[in-house]
Amino acid sequence: MTTLAPAPADQAAPVREGGAPRRRTRVFALPEARWAAAALVLFLLALPLQLTGAPAWTWGPLYALTYVAGGWEPGWAGLQALKEKTLDVDLLMVVAAIGAAAIGQVMDGALLIVIFATSGALEALATARTADSVRGLLDLAPATATRIGADGAEEVVSVADLAVGDTILVRPGERVGADGRVLDGASDVDQATITGEPLPVAKQKDDEVFAGTLNGTGALRVRVERDASDTVIARIVRMVEEASETKAPTQLFIEKVEQRYSLGMVAATLAVFLVPLAFGADLSGSLLRAMTFMIVASPCAVVLATMPPLLSALANAGRHGVLVKSAVVMERLGQVDAVALDKTGTLTEGTPRVTELRPLPGSRITDEELLSLAAAAEHPSEHPLARAIVDASRERGLPLPVAEDFDSTPGVGVTATVDGHVVAVGAPTRLLSGATDSSSARAAVLSAELEEDGRTAVLVTVDGRPAGLLGIADRLRPDAARTVGALASLTGTAPLLLTGDNPRAATRLAAEVGIEDVRAGLLPQHKVSAVRDLESAGRKVMVVGDGVNDAPALAAAHTGVAMGRAGSDLALETADAVIVRDELTTVPAVISLSRRARSLVVRNLVIAGVFITGLVVWDLAGTLPLPLGVAGHEGSTVIVGLNGLRLLREAAWKRAAQ
Repeated sequence: MTTLAPAPADQAAPVREGGAPRRRTRVFALPEARWAAAALVLFLLALPLQLTGAPAWTWGPLYALTYVAGGWEPGWAGLQALKEKTLDVDLLMVVAAIGAAAIGQVMDGALLIVIFATSGALEALATARTADSVRGLLDLAPATATRIGADGAEEVVSVADLAVGDTILVRPGERVGADGRVLDGASDVDQATITGEPLPVAKQKDDEVFAGTLNGTGALRVRVERDASDTVIARIVRMVEEASETKAPTQLFIEKVEQRYSLGMVAATLAVFLVPLAFGADLSGSLLRAMTFMIVASPCAVVLATMPPLLSALANAGRHGVLVKSAVVMERLGQVDAVALDKTGTLTEGTPRVTELRPLPGSRITDEELLSLAAAAEHPSEHPLARAIVDASRERGLPLPVAEDFDSTPGVGVTATVDGHVVAVGAPTRLLSGATDSSSARAAVLSAELEEDGRTAVLVTVDGRPAGLLGIADRLRPDAARTVGALASLTGTAPLLLTGDNPRAATRLAAEVGIEDVRAGLLPQHKVSAVRDLESAGRKVMVVGDGVNDAPALAAAHTGVAMGRAGSDLALETADAVIVRDELTTVPAVISLSRRARSLVVRNLVIAGVFITGLVVWDLAGTLPLPLGVAGHEGSTVIVGLNGLRLLREAAWKRAAQ
């Protein structure tokens, strides 16, 4: 059963400003909690009646109802498991309680039922609260959208009925109903829930929008580009659902051991009961000792020691923008001892930016004038470099003159008339072709210098004469150097750079962040070979990338991590974890969190083992009172369960991030 099933109707869902409703499961929304509470109330009614000497008919039925209220669910689950030829620990607990009642220890058996039911309710609550932290994803996308028909008529439809190619209207303040592209209108869209951007993003014609993001003050007409089942938010939800249904290798191993252990425990219980009888012990005492043994030797705490820490770590990472696809992956993350990073879109932002302005000495124009002319000419263009130039002009608050007679030549550049001058912007080799004057020669030298430094050179000419050059590069992420240092500290070795980019640009960027092992100009198969070479040397390799060309390496690695904001669909599907907000610093943080989870699993197993061993020895070597055995057994189960939930706290993530 998925932990992301629809929440109970009476579950609280306070709405946070600018985000999805924050869900928090109420205790009594869970049937396990209601039955446990009923068993506790009945037990508390029966106990004082028995202790004060009231007739058995007053407290006997109350104890019977206690057994039914607290024991029917685990008993039924145990019988269902028995039909599948597996012995469930829950069934053993119910049998032990009934056995205690059969020898006159009705109160002790009822106490066992109450404590066991309470323990089960706490486990169910822990699972629900873990799901709460990521269930808000389901609330991001609205249930309906306004579809515009071919005749312009508006119709409110379910988002599930939208098809690729439909046009929807997103009014001010509404959430976008589907992934698509803006056809008309302009607005600021808050997409922090998807990308983590702290400020609303300006959207206009041809801009991409995502389902679940919050529209600002403008109205947008959006063409649907993905089915409801394939939106970014839907893919994220699927990842979380997959995570909730998987189990870590340690858990699977324990469950295999549990079956053999349970069978062995039944055999040992029979021995504890029959051997003393063979030597003349009384029936009641032998049965009580055997029932106590069955209870204290039950591996409940061992079973519960593994999953809560891993699921808590998984949920905490999800709250901070790292969607780990399974508990298996959460466990594997802590084993990583080598990291390979992609360049474009991973260490860098994946968006070209103007980094240098170089007016030619004889042109008599300033940096701002050069950029303004280039932006005016490029403004009508849809080329990525044109967008970078226009964005740079806007960031500086420069005026954007109106361009006339715009013309674009693929592979060469654009020309336009700006303030009466013919301005051309494009590749230096094409625009300078055949030119022999001194200004053209200086432009060629400057272009070579920029390209040698890893920049893309863009030449600007005014009325046929070179006026200056722009250096464009993919900007390094602000947290790239810090992340590389943190990964080196965690794994004991510096990350390596795997990129298909040219060696000059790759080496320059690697030097800025502290990477020495640079492998550039790689095709996808070469990246896979690099990963396999490392793993053949015994390393557990994590690959962090975002593009289609990274997908084979992501699949080949011990653990693959995709950058979610600009990551290709193939990379997102192939990766084991997704950095939704593109915060590179979360990569070392989630590795550290995984290691803490693994450490908690070990500690929990030690705690469980100590409790079980101590109680079993006490019961066999001495006389362990049944209530004390019940308290010790269930207490250890509660302790390891609560210990695992420590990783749900905000402090756990902050500690990992440090």
